[in-house]
Amino acid sequence: MATTRRALDGYESGPGAPTRATARALERVADAAAVVLVEGISDQVAVETAAAARGRRLGAERVVVVPIGGAHAIRRSLAALAVLAPGARRAGLCDRNEAETFRCALVAAGVGSPRTRADMERLGFHVCVEDLEDELVRAVGVPGVEGLLDAQGDLGAFRALQGQPAWRGREPAAQVRRFLGSGAHRKLRYARLLVELAAARGTLPRPLDALLAGV
Repeated sequence: MATTRRALDGYESGPGAPTRATARALERVADAAAVVLVEGISDQVAVETAAAARGRRLGAERVVVVPIGGAHAIRRSLAALAVLAPGARRAGLCDRNEAETFRCALVAAGVGSPRTRADMERLGFHVCVEDLEDELVRAVGVPGVEGLLDAQGDLGAFRALQGQPAWRGREPAAQVRRFLGSGAHRKLRYARLLVELAAARGTLPRPLDALLAGV
């Protein structure tokens, strides 16, 4: 689908995409002023789209967003940065369930000794209420998401999911999150579209907004 290809321009997709995306980003960190560590490619898409919506050019600012391939790679990623980009400022974004993993990794890497989310934020690492998809769905609202689904030709498929026995009667926000997460291409495509809509409305999620403000 042409719309999908345009949304994914410049990003890795398909088998092995997480490994390739990490390697590709790490190739650019040697000269970085700041490195933003995120869990996956959809988070990278969201951060870079939000920056562009704010008129920022992260490449020109020497800010590199690195999708690390899952939260449990954070300790290894911080160790790699100590060698590859020792002078770069560190920042990051993670899901609520992975906050403790990130916190322990920051302590182990000697970045700081955070005890709370506020401590992590002072170090440049921000925690989503649940995950970034949840933040974005709340930022634009379920009707806003459904409007995007309709515009992208996906509303019928979403209605079909709502009618499935496992999802019938569930909270609409939970249904939306399930639909957006059911497919790598869909997750990446809507990461960009949801961020663009939130930015246009002035409702970027706080963790994403604060992360950009810090780098």
